[in-house]
This record gives sequence, C-alpha cells and structure tokens, in this order.
Amino acid sequence: MHPTAARTESSEPVARSASPFTGRPPANVAYATQCGRMLHGKSDEILADGSLARFEGKVNLIFTSPPFPLNRKKRYGNETGEAYVKWLCAFGPLFKKMLAPDGSIVVEMGNSWEPGMAVMSTLALRALLEFQEKNELHLCQEFVWHNPARLPSPAQWVNVERCRVKDSFTKLWWMAPTEKPKASNQRVLQEYSKSMKTLLKRGTYNNGKRPSQHNISETAFLRDNGGAIPSNVLTYANTQSGDAYQTYCRQNELPLHPARMPADLAKFFIKFLTDAGDVVLDPFGGSNTTGAAAEELERFWISIEASEDYIKGSRGRFGDRITSDSFADW
Repeated sequence: MHPTAARTESSEPVARSASPFTGRPPANVAYATQCGRMLHGKSDEILADGSLARFEGKVNLIFTSPPFPLNRKKRYGNETGEAYVKWLCAFGPLFKKMLAPDGSIVVEMGNSWEPGMAVMSTLALRALLEFQEKNELHLCQEFVWHNPARLPSPAQWVNVERCRVKDSFTKLWWMAPTEKPKASNQRVLQEYSKSMKTLLKRGTYNNGKRPSQHNISETAFLRDNGGAIPSNVLTYANTQSGDAYQTYCRQNELPLHPARMPADLAKFFIKFLTDAGDVVLDPFGGSNTTGAAAEELERFWISIEASEDYIKGSRGRFGDRITSDSFADW
C-alpha cells in the first residue's frame, strides 16, 4: 500500500446482510429506508414498550447525543439539574437490554455553565459518571470532539468581559458491559504525516537509546501499516451550512436542530466499533446524523426522535432513499 493514503474499510464488495426489518413494523415508524427506521416518540417509552423487542440483544452500537444538561429549561425540553442526572441514568437498563454481547455505548455530552457565573458546572461529568457506575458499565475510553469552528461561548465571559476562552469541545464516553467489546482501530486509520511519509520513503530511522531509556531499533518505525492510529482527540469543524439537510429545512420552512454533530464524528465511531451489516441505534435521533452515517457505511440503523419537526427535517438527509414516509402529506 502506498504510504500517502490511509487504509479504509475493505475495498472488496460487501455482501448485503439480511435485513433485520422483517415482519410487521412498529406503529410509530415515521419513515424508512432499506437500511433503517426513524421512530417517532419518546425513547424511554419506545425502548420499554416492546416496539423494538426483536432487536433486544442485537444492537452493536448505541451512539447518541442526549439533550445536554441545562440549568435553565430551553424550548426543546431538556431536564435540568439533578433531575437530568437521574433521567440519563434511568436509560442504562434500557440500553443494556438492546446491546449485543460485544456491543458498545457511546454518549456525547456537552459542557454547561452555572447560571450567571463564569464557572463551569460539573453536571455533565456527574451525569456521565452516574450513568456509567450505576449501570455497571466499563469506561473503555474517553474521547474529545474539538470543533475549531465553534462560536465563542459563553458570550458574556468570552466576548464581553473577556475573562474566559471559548468553549470548543465536547466529551464522548465509550462504555460497554464487557471489557473488550468489538473494536478495531484499523478501520479508522488516518493518513500518515508528511514526516512519516518521508521516513517510510527513505527507509532509515535515527535509532538508539532515548532519554526515556527506550532503545529504538533501526526498523522500529519503518513498517507501513496503512496509516496512523488516531488519537482520542477528534477534530471536526461543524460548518456545513449548505448541506442537504439544512437546504431541505430552509426550503420547507422547518426548524434546524440546535445541536447537530458533524457526520464525520458519527462515522468514526460507527467504523471503529461495528462491521458492515451491524445494527446502530440512536435513541435521541435529532436530525438523524447517526442514521445517515450508518446508511452510508452499510450498517442498519434505528433512530428515535420525539419532535415531529426534527423528524420532518431529517428526511432531507436521505432524499430518494426513503421507501416509506408517514409524514409524506404534511
């Protein structure tokens, strides 16, 4: 393999897995594609009422960004304060019963600030910790999503009083009931740096003992592994103002979801933690970034969203791939 390109998932044709969407569909299906279903309703109710009973023990990845913890209620109905901690924790048993034995849960959580104060709240951290501990999950690894294009916030402290720097990251906790869930970093290799490409081309390396007392051999870094192993700090700018989703929402006078993630973030974890033909679940579907990413990567997907408007807008991610639509005549 040429050292200038990172290895992606196999270029060999992938045999289409048998669809898990057989039999009578749940009554709350808002729209469907060949690979997925968007369900309309509250995720705690849908996960508990048997609508997805056929998928229990078969979901390979639950990837989601729950409504962020707030200290004041916003229009989209987030829980506040300690009620948020209890609310998120209560999803643990519902998530675990859906997981395959080697399945994973990845939860993205934004930061929050104490109202009227230039002080960060620990609510997001406490919510994640409570969710992990009370539900007996292993924290496989913590990730950070850095958004270099994020607007300066909190505005009062960053722009007005100039006593803080902009808050430009969110946390993602990768958790699982088992210590070694399905995962392969070979599916998410990144392109080698310019210096590494030069080293591979040159075929020699500055070997010898380092100050750390590690003894580096002449060939220690000369093997082309197809790409560099990524770090747990993921940098993706969220600037797709003209993408199909936003264009569709503007054309149809639908509200944009206020907390969208970049598709590349969802794709990273879907590739890292699942194989083609696996099932991905997003209990807080929002604009359905997860479903669209899973479909592109040939995974089956299920998304759940309580807002009819956000579901209608998310249709713009799929175009003519939608095979049935409960909101077609709205």
